[in-house]
Amino acid sequence: MATLSEKLRMLTDLPGQDREWLHLLVGDWQLIADLSFADLILWVQARTEDDDTEGWVAVAHVRPNTGQMVFYEDVVGRRVMPHLRPLVEEAVASEGVVRAPSVHHEDDRRVREEAFPVTRAGRPIAVVTRHTNLGGRTPTRLELTYVSIGDSLVRMVAEGDFPTLSPTSGRRGAPRVGDGVIRLDTEGLVLYASPNAISAIHRLGHKGAVIGTVLATIIADILAQSAAPIDESLALVLTGRAAWRSELTSRSATISLRSVPITEGGVRVGAVVLSRDVTELRRREQELLTKEATIREIHHRVKNNLQTVAALLRLQGRRLPEGQAKVALEEAVRRVGTIALVHETLSHGLDETVDFDEIAIRGLQAVVEVATTDHPVTSTVVGTFGRMRAEDATAMAMIISELVQNAVEHGLASRGGTVEVKAERREENGDDVVYVTITDDGVGLPAGFRPSMVGLGTRIVTSLVQDLRGTIRWDQGSPSGTVVRMKARLRPLG
Repeated sequence: MATLSEKLRMLTDLPGQDREWLHLLVGDWQLIADLSFADLILWVQARTEDDDTEGWVAVAHVRPNTGQMVFYEDVVGRRVMPHLRPLVEEAVASEGVVRAPSVHHEDDRRVREEAFPVTRAGRPIAVVTRHTNLGGRTPTRLELTYVSIGDSLVRMVAEGDFPTLSPTSGRRGAPRVGDGVIRLDTEGLVLYASPNAISAIHRLGHKGAVIGTVLATIIADILAQSAAPIDESLALVLTGRAAWRSELTSRSATISLRSVPITEGGVRVGAVVLSRDVTELRRREQELLTKEATIREIHHRVKNNLQTVAALLRLQGRRLPEGQAKVALEEAVRRVGTIALVHETLSHGLDETVDFDEIAIRGLQAVVEVATTDHPVTSTVVGTFGRMRAEDATAMAMIISELVQNAVEHGLASRGGTVEVKAERREENGDDVVYVTITDDGVGLPAGFRPSMVGLGTRIVTSLVQDLRGTIRWDQGSPSGTVVRMKARLRPLG
Protein backbone atom coordinates (compact mmCIF):
# COMPACT_ATOMS: atom_id res chain seq x y z
CA MET A 1 0.00 0.00 0.00
CA ALA A 2 1.30 3.46 -0.92
CA THR A 3 2.35 5.79 1.88
CA LEU A 4 0.75 9.17 2.49
CA SER A 5 3.73 10.88 0.86
CA GLU A 6 3.39 8.75 -2.27
CA LYS A 7 -0.38 9.34 -2.44
CA LEU A 8 0.05 13.11 -2.17
CA ARG A 9 2.74 13.15 -4.85
CA MET A 10 0.70 10.97 -7.22
CA LEU A 11 -2.68 12.63 -6.75
CA THR A 12 -1.92 16.32 -6.16
CA ASP A 13 0.33 19.18 -7.15
CA LEU A 14 0.72 20.36 -3.56
CA PRO A 15 4.16 21.85 -2.81
CA GLY A 16 6.45 20.19 -0.28
CA GLN A 17 5.52 22.49 2.63
CA ASP A 18 1.81 21.76 2.17
CA ARG A 19 2.47 18.01 2.06
CA GLU A 20 4.54 18.26 5.23
CA TRP A 21 1.70 20.15 6.95
CA LEU A 22 -0.67 17.30 6.09
CA HIS A 23 1.87 14.84 7.49
CA LEU A 24 1.96 16.78 10.76
CA LEU A 25 -1.83 16.75 10.93
CA VAL A 26 -2.10 13.01 10.30
CA GLY A 27 0.65 12.42 12.86
CA ASP A 28 -1.39 14.15 15.57
CA TRP A 29 -5.05 13.88 14.57
CA GLN A 30 -5.69 10.83 16.75
CA LEU A 31 -6.07 13.43 19.50
CA ILE A 32 -8.99 15.07 17.66
CA ALA A 33 -10.60 11.73 16.81
CA ASP A 34 -10.46 10.57 20.43
CA LEU A 35 -11.80 13.85 21.83
CA SER A 36 -14.58 13.93 19.21
CA PHE A 37 -15.48 10.21 19.50
CA ALA A 38 -15.49 10.32 15.68
CA ASP A 39 -13.85 8.98 12.53
CA LEU A 40 -11.77 11.51 10.59
CA ILE A 41 -11.08 11.29 6.85
CA LEU A 42 -8.57 13.47 5.00
CA TRP A 43 -9.61 14.42 1.44
CA VAL A 44 -7.43 16.03 -1.24
CA GLN A 45 -8.35 17.31 -4.68
CA ALA A 46 -7.06 15.05 -7.41
CA ARG A 47 -7.57 14.65 -11.12
CA THR A 48 -9.38 11.56 -12.35
CA GLU A 49 -7.63 9.11 -14.64
CA ASP A 50 -10.08 9.50 -17.54
CA ASP A 51 -10.55 13.28 -17.70
CA ASP A 52 -9.32 16.58 -16.32
CA THR A 53 -12.16 17.24 -13.87
CA GLU A 54 -11.16 17.56 -10.25
CA GLY A 55 -12.35 15.07 -7.67
CA TRP A 56 -11.88 14.45 -3.96
CA VAL A 57 -9.93 11.36 -2.87
CA ALA A 58 -9.41 10.02 0.67
CA VAL A 59 -5.70 9.76 1.53
CA ALA A 60 -5.90 9.07 5.29
CA HIS A 61 -8.43 7.77 7.82
CA VAL A 62 -8.36 7.47 11.60
CA ARG A 63 -10.85 5.89 14.01
CA PRO A 64 -11.47 6.88 17.65
CA ASN A 65 -10.06 4.84 20.52
CA THR A 66 -12.66 6.30 22.88
CA GLY A 67 -15.96 5.47 21.18
CA GLN A 68 -17.78 3.60 18.44
CA MET A 69 -16.34 3.84 14.96
CA VAL A 70 -18.37 4.57 11.84
CA PHE A 71 -16.35 2.96 9.03
CA TYR A 72 -15.34 -0.63 9.63
CA GLU A 73 -13.54 -0.79 6.27
CA ASP A 74 -10.70 1.51 5.32
CA VAL A 75 -11.82 4.31 3.02
CA VAL A 76 -8.35 5.41 1.87
CA GLY A 77 -8.20 5.59 -1.91
CA ARG A 78 -11.97 6.03 -2.40
CA ARG A 79 -13.61 8.94 -4.20
CA VAL A 80 -15.77 11.15 -2.02
CA MET A 81 -19.29 9.82 -1.46
CA PRO A 82 -21.94 11.71 -3.48
CA HIS A 83 -23.78 12.93 -0.39
CA LEU A 84 -20.50 14.23 1.11
CA ARG A 85 -19.21 16.16 -1.89
CA PRO A 86 -21.41 19.27 -1.38
CA LEU A 87 -20.34 19.37 2.29
CA VAL A 88 -16.65 19.13 1.37
CA GLU A 89 -16.91 21.85 -1.26
CA GLU A 90 -18.86 24.13 1.10
CA ALA A 91 -16.13 23.75 3.73
CA VAL A 92 -13.55 24.96 1.21
CA ALA A 93 -15.71 27.85 0.04
CA SER A 94 -16.63 29.02 3.55
CA GLU A 95 -13.18 28.31 5.03
CA GLY A 96 -14.91 27.14 8.21
CA VAL A 97 -16.59 24.20 9.89
CA VAL A 98 -19.74 23.01 8.11
CA ARG A 99 -22.27 20.51 9.48
CA ALA A 100 -24.62 18.46 7.32
CA PRO A 101 -28.25 19.64 7.72
CA SER A 102 -29.51 16.15 8.50
CA VAL A 103 -28.29 12.93 10.07
CA HIS A 104 -26.86 10.39 7.61
CA HIS A 105 -27.67 6.70 7.95
CA GLU A 106 -24.63 4.45 7.45
CA ASP A 107 -25.93 0.86 7.41
CA ASP A 108 -27.87 0.68 10.69
CA ARG A 109 -26.04 3.61 12.32
CA ARG A 110 -27.07 7.26 12.67
CA VAL A 111 -24.08 9.42 11.77
CA ARG A 112 -23.56 13.14 12.19
CA GLU A 113 -21.21 14.48 9.51
CA GLU A 114 -19.13 17.65 9.43
CA ALA A 115 -16.39 19.02 7.19
CA PHE A 116 -13.67 21.58 7.80
CA PRO A 117 -10.71 22.79 5.72
CA VAL A 118 -7.06 22.14 6.52
CA THR A 119 -5.58 25.62 6.31
CA ARG A 120 -1.92 26.55 5.90
CA ALA A 121 -0.57 30.03 5.19
CA GLY A 122 -4.11 31.41 4.98
CA ARG A 123 -5.45 29.03 2.31
CA PRO A 124 -7.19 25.63 2.38
CA ILE A 125 -5.03 22.77 1.10
CA ALA A 126 -7.30 19.81 1.97
CA VAL A 127 -10.52 18.95 3.80
CA VAL A 128 -11.24 16.71 6.78
CA THR A 129 -14.67 15.18 7.36
CA ARG A 130 -15.73 14.17 10.88
CA HIS A 131 -18.17 11.27 11.25
CA THR A 132 -19.76 10.72 14.68
CA ASN A 133 -21.75 7.61 15.54
CA LEU A 134 -24.64 9.10 17.53
CA GLY A 135 -25.70 5.86 19.17
CA GLY A 136 -28.70 6.01 21.48
CA ARG A 137 -27.57 7.19 24.92
CA THR A 138 -27.23 10.55 26.65
CA PRO A 139 -23.60 11.78 26.71
CA THR A 140 -21.88 12.22 30.08
CA ARG A 141 -20.16 15.37 31.31
CA LEU A 142 -16.81 13.84 30.41
CA GLU A 143 -17.95 13.19 26.85
CA LEU A 144 -19.41 16.69 26.49
CA THR A 145 -16.16 18.21 27.72
CA TYR A 146 -14.10 16.07 25.36
CA VAL A 147 -16.29 17.01 22.39
CA SER A 148 -16.01 20.69 23.30
CA ILE A 149 -12.20 20.44 23.27
CA GLY A 150 -12.35 18.48 20.01
CA ASP A 151 -14.50 21.22 18.47
CA SER A 152 -11.90 23.80 19.51
CA LEU A 153 -9.10 21.82 17.85
CA VAL A 154 -11.20 21.44 14.70
CA ARG A 155 -11.63 25.22 14.51
CA MET A 156 -7.86 25.59 14.99
CA VAL A 157 -7.25 23.28 12.02
CA ALA A 158 -9.61 25.40 9.92
CA GLU A 159 -7.78 28.57 11.03
CA GLY A 160 -4.33 27.11 10.38
CA ASP A 161 -3.29 26.97 14.07
CA PHE A 162 -3.20 23.17 14.39
CA PRO A 163 -1.18 20.95 14.18
CA THR A 164 1.45 22.51 16.41
CA LEU A 165 5.18 21.93 16.03
CA SER A 166 5.70 20.21 19.37
CA PRO A 167 7.70 17.18 20.54
CA THR A 168 4.85 14.67 20.54
CA SER A 169 7.18 11.72 20.02
CA GLY A 170 10.39 10.71 21.74
CA ARG A 171 10.39 8.57 24.87
CA ARG A 172 7.78 5.89 25.21
CA GLY A 173 4.71 6.77 27.24
CA ALA A 174 3.23 9.69 25.29
CA PRO A 175 -0.06 10.62 27.00
CA ARG A 176 -3.31 9.87 25.17
CA VAL A 177 -6.88 11.07 25.63
CA GLY A 178 -7.92 7.92 27.46
CA ASP A 179 -5.07 8.34 29.97
CA GLY A 180 -6.26 11.66 31.38
CA VAL A 181 -7.44 15.10 30.23
CA ILE A 182 -7.18 18.43 32.06
CA ARG A 183 -8.83 21.62 30.75
CA LEU A 184 -7.14 24.89 31.77
CA ASP A 185 -8.16 28.52 31.40
CA THR A 186 -5.72 31.25 30.32
CA GLU A 187 -4.31 31.55 33.86
CA GLY A 188 -3.72 27.81 34.28
CA LEU A 189 -6.78 27.21 36.48
CA VAL A 190 -8.18 23.68 36.17
CA LEU A 191 -11.68 23.94 34.70
CA TYR A 192 -12.12 20.19 34.28
CA ALA A 193 -10.10 17.04 34.95
CA SER A 194 -11.07 13.54 33.93
CA PRO A 195 -11.10 10.81 36.61
CA ASN A 196 -7.86 9.29 35.24
CA ALA A 197 -6.14 12.69 35.33
CA ILE A 198 -7.25 13.28 38.94
CA SER A 199 -5.99 9.83 39.92
CA ALA A 200 -2.61 10.53 38.32
CA ILE A 201 -2.21 13.80 40.27
CA HIS A 202 -3.19 12.06 43.51
CA ARG A 203 -0.55 9.39 42.86
CA LEU A 204 2.04 12.17 42.70
CA GLY A 205 1.15 13.02 46.30
CA HIS A 206 -1.54 15.72 46.07
CA LYS A 207 -4.36 15.17 48.58
CA GLY A 208 -6.73 18.06 47.90
CA ALA A 209 -9.09 19.06 45.12
CA VAL A 210 -7.85 19.41 41.55
CA ILE A 211 -10.70 21.19 39.77
CA GLY A 212 -10.77 24.89 40.65
CA THR A 213 -7.05 24.97 41.55
CA VAL A 214 -4.12 26.32 39.53
CA LEU A 215 -2.31 23.27 38.16
CA ALA A 216 1.14 24.85 38.53
CA THR A 217 0.43 25.47 42.23
CA ILE A 218 -0.51 21.84 42.77
CA ILE A 219 2.68 20.62 41.14
CA ALA A 220 4.85 23.19 42.94
CA ASP A 221 3.63 21.86 46.29
CA ILE A 222 4.43 18.30 45.20
CA LEU A 223 7.91 19.24 43.99
CA ALA A 224 8.65 21.03 47.25
CA GLN A 225 8.45 17.63 48.97
CA SER A 226 10.56 15.81 46.37
CA ALA A 227 14.27 15.98 45.64
CA ALA A 228 13.83 14.74 42.06
CA PRO A 229 15.27 16.86 39.20
CA ILE A 230 12.81 19.20 37.48
CA ASP A 231 12.38 19.42 33.71
CA GLU A 232 12.93 23.01 32.61
CA SER A 233 10.00 22.79 30.19
CA LEU A 234 7.57 21.81 32.96
CA ALA A 235 6.33 25.38 33.54
CA LEU A 236 5.31 25.71 29.87
CA VAL A 237 3.26 22.54 30.09
CA LEU A 238 1.57 23.26 33.43
CA THR A 239 0.39 26.71 32.31
CA GLY A 240 -0.56 25.57 28.80
CA ARG A 241 1.35 28.47 27.26
CA ALA A 242 3.16 26.31 24.70
CA ALA A 243 2.65 23.04 22.89
CA TRP A 244 5.16 20.83 24.67
CA ARG A 245 5.84 17.57 26.47
CA SER A 246 7.39 17.11 29.87
CA GLU A 247 7.71 14.56 32.62
CA LEU A 248 7.19 14.93 36.34
CA THR A 249 8.63 12.59 38.97
CA SER A 250 7.73 12.62 42.65
CA ARG A 251 8.57 10.20 45.42
CA SER A 252 5.63 7.97 44.52
CA ALA A 253 4.98 8.29 40.77
CA THR A 254 6.13 9.51 37.36
CA ILE A 255 3.61 11.33 35.17
CA SER A 256 4.05 12.22 31.50
CA LEU A 257 2.38 15.49 30.49
CA ARG A 258 1.57 17.08 27.17
CA SER A 259 0.01 20.53 26.71
CA VAL A 260 -1.91 21.79 23.68
CA PRO A 261 -2.83 25.51 23.75
CA ILE A 262 -6.40 26.27 22.61
CA THR A 263 -6.73 29.38 20.44
CA GLU A 264 -9.54 31.32 18.79
CA GLY A 265 -8.61 33.69 16.02
CA GLY A 266 -4.96 33.24 16.94
CA VAL A 267 -5.52 34.28 20.58
CA ARG A 268 -4.94 31.74 23.36
CA VAL A 269 -8.12 31.08 25.32
CA GLY A 270 -6.92 28.15 27.41
CA ALA A 271 -5.23 24.79 27.01
CA VAL A 272 -5.73 21.06 27.31
CA VAL A 273 -3.15 18.99 29.20
CA LEU A 274 -2.96 15.24 28.63
CA SER A 275 -1.51 13.18 31.48
CA ARG A 276 -0.36 9.58 31.76
CA ASP A 277 0.97 7.59 34.68
CA VAL A 278 4.22 6.06 33.38
CA THR A 279 5.62 4.94 36.74
CA GLU A 280 5.75 1.24 35.88
CA LEU A 281 6.97 1.93 32.35
CA ARG A 282 9.93 3.99 33.62
CA ARG A 283 10.70 1.41 36.32
CA ARG A 284 10.90 -1.34 33.70
CA GLU A 285 13.05 0.84 31.45
CA GLN A 286 15.42 1.44 34.35
CA GLU A 287 15.58 -2.28 35.06
CA LEU A 288 16.36 -2.92 31.42
CA LEU A 289 19.10 -0.28 31.40
CA THR A 290 20.57 -1.77 34.56
CA LYS A 291 20.50 -5.24 33.01
CA GLU A 292 22.15 -3.99 29.83
CA ALA A 293 24.84 -2.19 31.83
CA THR A 294 25.47 -5.37 33.82
CA ILE A 295 25.81 -7.45 30.66
CA ARG A 296 28.25 -4.94 29.16
CA GLU A 297 30.28 -4.99 32.37
CA ILE A 298 30.39 -8.79 32.28
CA HIS A 299 31.70 -8.76 28.69
CA HIS A 300 34.27 -6.13 29.70
CA ARG A 301 35.50 -8.31 32.57
CA VAL A 302 35.58 -11.44 30.42
CA LYS A 303 37.67 -9.52 27.88
CA ASN A 304 40.07 -8.41 30.63
CA ASN A 305 40.34 -11.96 31.99
CA LEU A 306 41.03 -13.38 28.53
CA GLN A 307 43.71 -10.76 27.94
CA THR A 308 45.26 -11.73 31.28
CA VAL A 309 45.25 -15.40 30.23
CA ALA A 310 46.87 -14.46 26.92
CA ALA A 311 49.54 -12.44 28.73
CA LEU A 312 50.33 -15.36 31.05
CA LEU A 313 50.59 -17.75 28.09
CA ARG A 314 52.84 -15.26 26.33
CA LEU A 315 55.13 -15.06 29.37
CA GLN A 316 55.23 -18.84 29.60
CA GLY A 317 56.08 -19.09 25.91
CA ARG A 318 59.07 -16.81 26.30
CA ARG A 319 60.60 -19.24 28.80
CA LEU A 320 60.43 -22.15 26.36
CA PRO A 321 63.05 -22.98 23.76
CA GLU A 322 62.16 -22.90 20.10
CA GLY A 323 60.01 -25.87 19.22
CA GLN A 324 56.49 -27.24 19.01
CA ALA A 325 55.58 -26.30 22.57
CA LYS A 326 56.42 -22.64 22.02
CA VAL A 327 54.51 -22.58 18.70
CA ALA A 328 51.48 -24.16 20.39
CA LEU A 329 51.49 -21.50 23.13
CA GLU A 330 51.76 -18.72 20.54
CA GLU A 331 48.75 -20.13 18.68
CA ALA A 332 46.83 -20.36 21.97
CA VAL A 333 47.63 -16.69 22.65
CA ARG A 334 46.24 -15.73 19.24
CA ARG A 335 43.06 -17.75 19.72
CA VAL A 336 42.38 -16.33 23.17
CA GLY A 337 42.99 -12.83 21.79
CA THR A 338 40.45 -13.42 19.01
CA ILE A 339 37.76 -14.39 21.52
CA ALA A 340 38.67 -11.38 23.68
CA LEU A 341 38.16 -9.10 20.67
CA VAL A 342 34.54 -10.29 20.34
CA HIS A 343 33.85 -9.65 24.03
CA GLU A 344 35.44 -6.22 23.79
CA THR A 345 33.04 -5.33 20.96
CA LEU A 346 30.07 -6.70 22.93
CA SER A 347 31.04 -4.57 25.94
CA HIS A 348 30.36 -1.42 23.89
CA GLY A 349 26.96 -2.51 22.53
CA LEU A 350 23.43 -2.46 23.89
CA ASP A 351 22.52 -6.07 23.09
CA GLU A 352 24.01 -9.47 22.40
CA THR A 353 24.81 -8.66 18.77
CA VAL A 354 27.89 -7.10 17.18
CA ASP A 355 28.85 -5.41 13.94
CA PHE A 356 31.20 -8.09 12.65
CA ASP A 357 32.82 -5.88 10.02
CA GLU A 358 34.76 -4.08 12.76
CA ILE A 359 35.88 -7.40 14.26
CA ALA A 360 36.91 -8.75 10.86
CA ILE A 361 39.10 -5.75 10.05
CA ARG A 362 40.76 -5.55 13.48
CA GLY A 363 41.19 -9.31 13.75
CA LEU A 364 42.68 -9.60 10.26
CA GLN A 365 45.18 -6.84 10.94
CA ALA A 366 46.20 -8.43 14.25
CA VAL A 367 46.77 -11.88 12.74
CA VAL A 368 48.80 -10.51 9.83
CA GLU A 369 50.96 -8.32 12.08
CA VAL A 370 51.76 -11.20 14.44
CA ALA A 371 52.25 -13.85 11.76
CA THR A 372 54.23 -11.81 9.21
CA THR A 373 57.84 -12.97 8.77
CA ASP A 374 60.58 -11.33 6.68
CA HIS A 375 58.31 -10.83 3.67
CA PRO A 376 55.58 -8.16 3.61
CA VAL A 377 51.95 -9.33 3.67
CA THR A 378 49.01 -7.03 3.01
CA SER A 379 45.39 -7.75 3.93
CA THR A 380 42.01 -6.43 2.77
CA VAL A 381 38.35 -6.95 3.69
CA VAL A 382 35.77 -6.69 0.89
CA GLY A 383 32.00 -6.64 1.28
CA THR A 384 30.08 -6.71 4.55
CA PHE A 385 29.31 -9.29 7.21
CA GLY A 386 26.63 -7.23 8.98
CA ARG A 387 25.42 -7.79 12.52
CA MET A 388 25.66 -11.20 14.20
CA ARG A 389 24.75 -12.77 17.50
CA ALA A 390 27.63 -13.15 19.95
CA GLU A 391 27.96 -16.93 19.53
CA ASP A 392 28.08 -16.68 15.74
CA ALA A 393 30.57 -13.81 15.91
CA THR A 394 32.93 -15.82 18.14
CA ALA A 395 32.86 -18.82 15.80
CA MET A 396 33.27 -16.65 12.69
CA ALA A 397 36.18 -14.73 14.23
CA MET A 398 37.96 -17.96 15.12
CA ILE A 399 37.45 -19.39 11.63
CA ILE A 400 38.80 -16.31 9.87
CA SER A 401 41.72 -16.09 12.30
CA GLU A 402 42.73 -19.71 11.68
CA LEU A 403 42.37 -19.49 7.91
CA VAL A 404 44.32 -16.22 7.64
CA GLN A 405 47.00 -17.60 9.98
CA ASN A 406 47.36 -20.66 7.72
CA ALA A 407 47.52 -18.49 4.61
CA VAL A 408 50.28 -16.29 6.04
CA GLU A 409 52.23 -19.08 7.73
CA HIS A 410 52.10 -21.71 4.98
CA GLY A 411 51.25 -19.87 1.76
CA LEU A 412 53.04 -16.52 2.05
CA ALA A 413 55.88 -17.13 4.51
CA SER A 414 58.52 -17.60 1.83
CA ARG A 415 57.41 -14.92 -0.61
CA GLY A 416 54.94 -12.47 0.93
CA GLY A 417 51.82 -11.37 -0.89
CA THR A 418 48.17 -10.53 -0.25
CA VAL A 419 45.32 -12.02 1.76
CA GLU A 420 41.76 -10.96 0.92
CA VAL A 421 38.67 -11.69 2.99
CA LYS A 422 35.46 -11.22 1.01
CA ALA A 423 32.00 -11.40 2.61
CA GLU A 424 28.52 -11.38 1.12
CA ARG A 425 25.34 -11.44 3.23
CA ARG A 426 22.15 -12.89 1.71
CA GLU A 427 18.76 -14.23 2.69
CA GLU A 428 18.02 -17.76 1.54
CA ASN A 429 14.82 -19.65 2.38
CA GLY A 430 14.22 -17.41 5.37
CA ASP A 431 17.77 -17.85 6.74
CA ASP A 432 20.50 -15.24 7.08
CA VAL A 433 23.46 -16.63 5.13
CA VAL A 434 27.01 -15.31 4.89
CA TYR A 435 29.35 -16.37 2.09
CA VAL A 436 33.03 -15.86 2.98
CA THR A 437 35.91 -16.25 0.54
CA ILE A 438 39.52 -16.05 1.77
CA THR A 439 42.06 -15.78 -1.05
CA ASP A 440 45.85 -15.59 -0.98
CA ASP A 441 48.41 -15.49 -3.79
CA GLY A 442 50.91 -17.74 -2.08
CA VAL A 443 52.35 -21.16 -2.98
CA GLY A 444 49.00 -22.94 -2.93
CA LEU A 445 47.80 -26.15 -1.31
CA PRO A 446 50.25 -29.01 -0.73
CA ALA A 447 49.91 -32.11 -2.82
CA GLY A 448 47.28 -34.51 -1.54
CA PHE A 449 45.74 -31.92 0.79
CA ARG A 450 42.81 -33.24 2.84
CA PRO A 451 41.21 -31.16 5.64
CA SER A 452 40.69 -34.22 7.83
CA MET A 453 44.41 -35.09 7.80
CA VAL A 454 45.99 -31.71 8.64
CA GLY A 455 46.72 -29.74 11.80
CA LEU A 456 44.71 -28.60 14.79
CA GLY A 457 43.81 -25.23 13.24
CA THR A 458 42.04 -26.79 10.27
CA ARG A 459 40.18 -29.24 12.52
CA ILE A 460 39.03 -26.29 14.67
CA VAL A 461 37.77 -24.57 11.52
CA THR A 462 35.76 -27.56 10.30
CA SER A 463 34.21 -28.02 13.75
CA LEU A 464 33.18 -24.35 13.99
CA VAL A 465 31.75 -24.38 10.45
CA GLN A 466 29.52 -27.30 11.47
CA ASP A 467 28.36 -25.25 14.47
CA LEU A 468 27.33 -22.52 12.02
CA ARG A 469 25.42 -25.09 9.94
CA GLY A 470 27.70 -24.29 7.04
CA THR A 471 30.09 -25.77 4.50
CA ILE A 472 33.71 -25.07 3.63
CA ARG A 473 35.94 -25.96 0.66
CA TRP A 474 39.65 -25.46 -0.11
CA ASP A 475 40.68 -24.94 -3.76
CA GLN A 476 43.84 -24.09 -5.67
CA GLY A 477 43.97 -20.46 -6.74
CA SER A 478 44.58 -19.27 -10.28
CA PRO A 479 47.34 -18.81 -11.29
CA SER A 480 48.63 -19.48 -7.76
CA GLY A 481 47.62 -19.40 -4.15
CA THR A 482 44.66 -20.83 -2.24
CA VAL A 483 40.96 -20.03 -2.22
CA VAL A 484 38.81 -21.04 0.77
CA ARG A 485 35.06 -20.74 0.31
CA MET A 486 32.76 -20.95 3.29
CA LYS A 487 28.99 -20.70 3.73
CA ALA A 488 27.46 -20.12 7.18
CA ARG A 489 23.84 -19.91 8.34
CA LEU A 490 23.44 -17.33 11.10
CA ARG A 491 21.07 -17.40 14.04
CA PRO A 492 18.23 -14.82 13.98
CA LEU A 493 19.15 -11.52 15.61
CA GLY A 494 15.85 -11.13 17.43
